Amino acid sequence: MHRKKMAAALAVVTATSLLVAPPAQAQNRLADQEITWQKCFDPVPPGLPPGAERLECGSFTAPMNWNKPNNGKTITIAVSRTVPLTGKAKTTIFTNPGGPGGEGRTLPLIYLSRPKLSENAEIIGIDVRGTGASSNITCGLFDTLGSTDPRDRSKANLDLIYSGMELQAKFCQTKSGEFGRHVTTEQTVKDLDLLRQVLGRKKVDWLGYSGGSWMGAYYATYFPKTLDKIVLDSNTEFTAPWQTVFGDFGMGFERRFRVDFLPWVAKYDNVYHLGKTAEEVRQVYERTRKKLTEQPVTLPDGTYYPVTLDVALFRGQYSKYAFDGAARKLAELAGAVPPQVTAQASYPDAQTATLYTILCNDTPFRGDRRYLERDAARDGARWPLLGYYQFMGQCAYWDRPNVQLKQPTGIGVAPALMVQSERDAPTPIEGARKAHAGFAGSRMLTVKDEGDHGIYGFDNACVNDVVERYLVDRVTPSGDLSCPGVPLPEPGQQQTGVLEQARKLAVQLGW
Repeated sequence: MHRKKMAAALAVVTATSLLVAPPAQAQNRLADQEITWQKCFDPVPPGLPPGAERLECGSFTAPMNWNKPNNGKTITIAVSRTVPLTGKAKTTIFTNPGGPGGEGRTLPLIYLSRPKLSENAEIIGIDVRGTGASSNITCGLFDTLGSTDPRDRSKANLDLIYSGMELQAKFCQTKSGEFGRHVTTEQTVKDLDLLRQVLGRKKVDWLGYSGGSWMGAYYATYFPKTLDKIVLDSNTEFTAPWQTVFGDFGMGFERRFRVDFLPWVAKYDNVYHLGKTAEEVRQVYERTRKKLTEQPVTLPDGTYYPVTLDVALFRGQYSKYAFDGAARKLAELAGAVPPQVTAQASYPDAQTATLYTILCNDTPFRGDRRYLERDAARDGARWPLLGYYQFMGQCAYWDRPNVQLKQPTGIGVAPALMVQSERDAPTPIEGARKAHAGFAGSRMLTVKDEGDHGIYGFDNACVNDVVERYLVDRVTPSGDLSCPGVPLPEPGQQQTGVLEQARKLAVQLGW
């Protein structure tokens, strides 16, 4: 949930700036449109990967509401692509970084370092409806996450938390207007298949991470004859509602925190000075958190209080290469090492708005405020790092449109390859296994002794080989299989995972 600074007025205007087309036969004409591809940047900004000049950008038009495609109201979807240097692609791959609502136009740049893929495929990046350079929705820059500590279960604080969630739901829906009611998985997969038609492809492949596993499973469900190879990396339990998926957040992060992160920090006590055992490090976290409750600390990169400490550790669980930064921040706040100056992050409201809107529009939310209070108290006691946080709480107050998603079963769908690490924090393996069991024909590639989120395209040679044999050589595994994980790094050893690379490039480019 990164953000880019923008004026609230501009955000509102963007949310409602929809192209208007004549109603007669609009749907038929949309399939006949052509994308005008142009270089995304000339010259290439410094710091981009070699070959970045090959990235081309364009856009196409889609109905605002696929249930009424000829009513004259349309939106714009922004896309990007790289093509092989030979100009001859064996396949076209649609990519998605998850979220839901993640901006996807930088993803093709990441695969330039995978020549077997990038020199055999046309790789498409997509800013899905609602976010990025596509027609935007907005919550008017209103966001309650982090405004108060969810561990404080006093009535006054609970009133703040849940009243804030209710108000945010109103902000999102009011500011996004009519368009917001049509930002759903169902509408988005129809955009994707329109893109396939516009590109003139009979079939395409799919490569989606995290929330992109959900999107890929639904794309396959709605259009089973048009997806050929399907890679779902770091899987949500896409056969269940979003509420089930996000209900596992606390458990997944707590396991990664205790099994991988804390013992790793303790192993390098000579670097971080936070304790020689995992429990000693955890106690330092709890003491530091308590001190921040009593007195927040301002550092060069911002003000830290309990919630911002939690967020720093939360972000550190996605990749083993983020452990060092998270440990140094904890040590800095604990007073064990001097502060280090870091840059202030920017933020896009459209991505946050798209996240909430898809979650709350797609599937019904079960429960009210009393349910939320009981759920947070139970999960917080079991998984204190993130169990008190309720990332879908706004959905309890959402005026949900009549959306009835088809159920992903895998029946009639090409065999999907599901890539999953054992200790993935945001998308735990328990949910992935249930999705695998409920999605006929799928193959599970389990990455053993690994907890990173977003595996293919990074530093696991075994995973890269299996995925590229599937996508490029068109060899579907005969059954489930496994790869070993990559060992945890030494302190200070820096690499950036696939999804984080794409996000950083988007920030660098101002996308």
